[in-house]
Amino acid sequence: MSQRFEEKSYDVIVTGGGMAGLCAAVASARQGVSVALVHARPVLGGNASSEIRIHISGADQSLKQPDYAEGGLLYELMLENKSCNDQYSYSIWDMVLFEKAKAEKNLDVFFNTVMYDCETQNNRITAICCVQETTEMRYRLTAPIFVDATGNGTLGYYAGAEYRTGSETKSEFGELHAPKKPDNYRMGNTILLKARDVGHPVGFTAPSFAKKLTEEQLEKRIHCVQMRDTIDCSDSPDPEEYRRTSMTSSAAVDYGYWWLELCGEGDDIIVEYETIRDDLMAYAYGIWDHIKNNKEGIHEHHAENYALEWVGALPGVRESRRLVGDYLLSETDILNHKIFDDAICYGGWCVDLHAPHGLLDFHKLPSDCNYYDGVYTIPYRCYYSKNIRNLYMAGRDISATRLGLASARIIGCCAVGGEAVGIAAALCRKYSCEPRELTPYIGELQQKILKEDGFLPGFRNSDPDDLALEARVTATYVKEGGEPEKVINGISRKLGDEINGWTGRSGESLTLTLQKACLIRQVRLTFESNFAYPIRVTMSAVRQAQQRSGVPEELVKDAGIEFLMAGEVVKQTEISGNHQRLCRVNVDPVMADAVRITVVSTNGAKDAVIHEVRIYE
Repeated sequence: MSQRFEEKSYDVIVTGGGMAGLCAAVASARQGVSVALVHARPVLGGNASSEIRIHISGADQSLKQPDYAEGGLLYELMLENKSCNDQYSYSIWDMVLFEKAKAEKNLDVFFNTVMYDCETQNNRITAICCVQETTEMRYRLTAPIFVDATGNGTLGYYAGAEYRTGSETKSEFGELHAPKKPDNYRMGNTILLKARDVGHPVGFTAPSFAKKLTEEQLEKRIHCVQMRDTIDCSDSPDPEEYRRTSMTSSAAVDYGYWWLELCGEGDDIIVEYETIRDDLMAYAYGIWDHIKNNKEGIHEHHAENYALEWVGALPGVRESRRLVGDYLLSETDILNHKIFDDAICYGGWCVDLHAPHGLLDFHKLPSDCNYYDGVYTIPYRCYYSKNIRNLYMAGRDISATRLGLASARIIGCCAVGGEAVGIAAALCRKYSCEPRELTPYIGELQQKILKEDGFLPGFRNSDPDDLALEARVTATYVKEGGEPEKVINGISRKLGDEINGWTGRSGESLTLTLQKACLIRQVRLTFESNFAYPIRVTMSAVRQAQQRSGVPEELVKDAGIEFLMAGEVVKQTEISGNHQRLCRVNVDPVMADAVRITVVSTNGAKDAVIHEVRIYE
């Protein structure tokens, strides 16, 4: 019987379309190389998609240290969503991700396409074999560079990449919280649910497969953890207002539950995925039955008017295989705030280890989150395979110990790492090399990450192509702390009390006078957006209450850009209706010796802050 078959070749192939894979694919395509994104699901975003609905968290530790919120492509996507989706619709979020991927002319996205095998030669992947289930089309896709963003490290596993599971011992890396003996503990899979107050009593009859839970079994979950999350005012830019909102919130009922987590009973959590999914569904309906119908104990859930609106059918996965690179990120690196010379990503989430048996550890708190202040970096060496020569990793399958992954697995960190890997993969094509051989060009990679509004603690813009770095900067308005010359200090965000940018007002201008006249093709402006207010899509009423309507009011909305030669305007253009933090302004090549930027309006704030100006030939 004949089969539909097609063979295609690309510069870079990314497997897995979660946030890490999507960011890797888009970032690589923007560097001018041909990219294929192979994704087994019908929507992008993975754990952050409408299928699973985990909200995106990151280095800001849910606003405990907002200056460290992730920027770059991830923030661009969230701002795009915020501009059209104030109602927190996951369908609109899916649309935003779909549109962003489809807009890249160098990117082909294969939805509903399962990679079932790969071909290798001399420790290199030469091709992947896929089937698109909706069209019955089989593909053989070839490329010199591959990115495994499958989460489970599936491509690496098929190719024979070295990997780890379970816990390392304390003696191997000196990790503070590591066990003395190795074990196969792993964080489990979770499905979420959503309920809605319909304004009148609603009954609920549990299905026959529901697994009922007692008040005692849930004591360490629903009452301790959920209420702790609900009243933790440290997450809010306005703690007192947040406390008042939280104390009357229905968060303990209407959105949950990250602790509905199962780890399986065997040695391989991947093999047990379907069994775990079935059990999670049974416990989800059992928990809801408890909330609606429990008559025992002293706790009341006040859920009479709540109707179950949505239950996830696709579990989100926290931990499985970790592919081994030339370096393994460890808890020791995290707690020491290690700044690596070859850093291409950073993290700041707590070292977050969950109970070894998830929900079934009834007498343990579901999470042991070891907090710290500040951030750490992740080296380039964690993002490529130790023994498969042309394989990158992005997401939760990077090279890390179990305790290292306990922080680095968070979606924000995965997405930022994915963007960095995508840029690195494109550089491999530029230099006709494999990932390990790109090491001499790490400085160039780091500068490209910063250019795209990425953040690498301890690193500054020193891009030799940026004409603005040698410019003389003046302004028609100067405010103490927000002096004009700070737009070229190499740091494009507020850190602590340092604004790292020019503070202006509507009608005021910033001028960069170049050392000599140059042919200018692009100006890049990075605007303040106030990371102290989140902009993520979320089902949580508490997290929604932290947000403001619309895009950040601090963002510059309208501005004029003039190109001058000997004091005379030779070309002008404008920014209109902007809702992005990084604004790229492309113009037909113009010879100029100065660029003047005039703020016309913000999205609501009195002051306008421009953190960085870059000028390129």
